[in-house]
Amino acid sequence: MAKGRRSDFIPRATQQQQPGQGNMMAKIQQMQEEMRKTQEALETEFVNVTAAGGAITMVITGHQRVQSIKLDPALVDPNDIAMLEDTLVAAVNEAILASQEYAAKRLETVTGGISIPGLV
Repeated sequence: MAKGRRSDFIPRATQQQQPGQGNMMAKIQQMQEEMRKTQEALETEFVNVTAAGGAITMVITGHQRVQSIKLDPALVDPNDIAMLEDTLVAAVNEAILASQEYAAKRLETVTGGISIPGLV
């Protein structure tokens, strides 16, 4: 035996996999594929949000892209544009939050509730 070498050393490439390790990798790859498909689907899934007491209705995708905004004409006061602007900002933020929550629930069905940072 060469000096300084352990007799029980086995290079990583020749070490045996632990039982179930290959199965775990297959499950992880399957979960990744399901997550990819779910994230793609979120692009075309829509969340309807009503804000400002029903005066604003918005449609937003699972990717937080606003598709439409409908305003009750009574909400539009040419003498109070600042109020309309503030109301729209609040409504858009509410819609984004609703979309993020929807996406998180959809992805939770794939991950089984495991929190994976940076997914949504």
